[in-house]
Amino acid sequence: MTKDIIALSRRAAARPFTRAITAAMLIAASTPASAQFFWKPADLSMPPITGAEPNVGVNMPGATPAELQAGLVWQLRSALNVAALQCDFEPTLLTTGNYNAMLAQHDDELANAFKVVAQYFTRTGGKVAGQKQFDQYGTKTYSGFSTVRAQYTFCQVAGSVGRDAIFAPRGQLYTVAAKRMGELKKALTPSGEQYFTNPLHGYVATLPPLGKDCWKKGKLQKKCLNQWPPQAG
Repeated sequence: MTKDIIALSRRAAARPFTRAITAAMLIAASTPASAQFFWKPADLSMPPITGAEPNVGVNMPGATPAELQAGLVWQLRSALNVAALQCDFEPTLLTTGNYNAMLAQHDDELANAFKVVAQYFTRTGGKVAGQKQFDQYGTKTYSGFSTVRAQYTFCQVAGSVGRDAIFAPRGQLYTVAAKRMGELKKALTPSGEQYFTNPLHGYVATLPPLGKDCWKKGKLQKKCLNQWPPQAG
């Protein structure tokens, strides 16, 4: 009888813990699969772009719509290539597999984008200078997606974009680039957990008045002390 009572007591004591674990599992199950790093990621949604917008990538002045489209496709390839190298620490993002699958799925469109972008620089800069500018374009495009402080956010978005890329029909990779390149660029700006507040956010430290007339023997004088709270506020 005593053993039965002890067993019942232990089961009763375990119930709150069990309920807590079950609740946590339900919350995790309801969380989007892309949310590996944050309970609530930052909202990075952006409207579709054309490639002519400033600060979206390496600008191509005077480019035709076809050249801008090719530039977007090549930027997308560069971003996912960087993600494959930087984000493989989290295998569930599938950044390496998605990148390789994208190359296989959209090889013709990617080859054409490379050709069109190269021709743009030849057209605008000449054969010799244009080739140098094209090389610089490639270097700047790749380095533009390298990040340290925003790595988690960038990797999370890149994993989602890579999935969209491999499921896009052949010849339609540019639609993914137009739709999500703005989001990828925005992901390079550090943003952390959005669900839990941080007491340090919004905190601004202010110094008391430092004039000689405000201090006497190391003590802040009353006349200046009264001025300090409004400054801090």
